[in-house]
Amino acid sequence: MEASGGGDLAYDDGLGSDGERRPLVLLVNPSSAGGRALKLLPRIEEVLDERRVPFRVVRTTSLEHGVAKALAAVAAGELPVVVSGDGMIGAIGGALAGSETPLGIVPVGRGNDLARVLGIPTDPEGALEIVLAGHGRVIDVGEVNGRRFLGIASAGFDSEANRIANASRLGGNLVYAHAALRALVAWKPARFTIAIGEKRTRVEGYSVVVANSKAYGGGMYVAPDADLEDGEFDVVTIEKVGKLRFLGNLPKVFKGTHVRNAEVQVVRASRLSLSASRPFAVYADGEHLTDLPADLRVIPRALRVLVPPTA
Repeated sequence: MEASGGGDLAYDDGLGSDGERRPLVLLVNPSSAGGRALKLLPRIEEVLDERRVPFRVVRTTSLEHGVAKALAAVAAGELPVVVSGDGMIGAIGGALAGSETPLGIVPVGRGNDLARVLGIPTDPEGALEIVLAGHGRVIDVGEVNGRRFLGIASAGFDSEANRIANASRLGGNLVYAHAALRALVAWKPARFTIAIGEKRTRVEGYSVVVANSKAYGGGMYVAPDADLEDGEFDVVTIEKVGKLRFLGNLPKVFKGTHVRNAEVQVVRASRLSLSASRPFAVYADGEHLTDLPADLRVIPRALRVLVPPTA
């Protein structure tokens, strides 16, 4: 379903090869955050019309549909702007890796963790101002078993917590705390094997987090030192501790201070393989992308994103 508006653009990093300003394509996920994107769409359209910005709207029906429409927009000389949460942003951003076309983001999901790290506000008007200002930043893209992501891929305890969160109707960041508590009740430690080059490390515990970005789960800074531009993952492992200790340390993740705990280890790698003693899904950007065993790699400086000048 598509609609259009009209006028002049005001950003610099949206020029086509002929020097003309590119019209926007708003890729709107109707199911994002329980329909929040659709609720905000009239105001977004109003702002763009007031600014005389040419645009059209595509309501996506799946991640694959969103990716196809984004690639078609790039081929047509348009600039894709994702109006959704981290899942759609990650899928479309991954697909645009290697393209000279920048990605615009209007975050309207439950977590909005990539936007949080990039400094993009969650109010639509503020996010649109950033898109129209046209300041670009080139970031790394992650890949797991051939599927691309922008933020964090993880498996183990996180797999179950993600599954519960995605099935929940709770809104806001509360859903992630609720999912973690439910997952903890039934959790049993697993054994993970991490292969980096010739070195193999075995860990018994909760999760292995492979972080391109700093945050996931609605503001949990699980990898506080991760850098979107350094060409490496921060690989965070959480080893076996009692459930009460694990629960007591969860608040620390929102500040990133959990990495000081003895049971938390962090190494850096541009490539690695991950397996476990029992089956686990691998979630990235809040979506189930693949299953273990998994091969992961960084595609360095592959995607241009429109961000605030201070990002």
